[in-house]
Amino acid sequence: MTAVAPLTESHGEALVRFFAELPEGDRTFIREDVTDPDVVRGWSAGAGVDRWVAVDDGGRVLGYVAVLRLPGWSDHVGEVRLVVAPAARGSGQGRALARHAVVAALEAGLSKLVVEVVADQTAALALFTGLGFTGEALLVDHIRDREGQLRDLMVLAHHVGETWAGMRAVGLTETLDDPT
Repeated sequence: MTAVAPLTESHGEALVRFFAELPEGDRTFIREDVTDPDVVRGWSAGAGVDRWVAVDDGGRVLGYVAVLRLPGWSDHVGEVRLVVAPAARGSGQGRALARHAVVAALEAGLSKLVVEVVADQTAALALFTGLGFTGEALLVDHIRDREGQLRDLMVLAHHVGETWAGMRAVGLTETLDDPT
């Protein structure tokens, strides 16, 4: 059984192992240098960023999600960053983490969330669109993978207040709280 917990210093070593065990191709699309243990360990002290981990009964990290509040005139917007261990994909763990991030962002007063997804990552696109995110931009040839191939990047957005107001109107707010 896994639990979603706020990232603390006690998760530091397990999170370092989590990122070290990710396939090289997965790390291609992570902005931060997750191969640097000091960077990963430092996240537990990061201000302005809410971070959570999915941890199994043995303390192993199976997933990570963060909501980074944008600065200045975009301080109502949070950027979601989500990574799930290959062995946990398809199990609902990514959905549980993403759902947790959406609920926490709403509770923190954010009114918009954005997430960047490589355009051909159909499972990630389906996960986020299933949670109410919609396409806002397609950035053609925006990123380069480890083999040097240019890839398209999708920017998806979730207008939290609008989506939740619509869900409340039809009695569906429990959908985001339901772990199934």
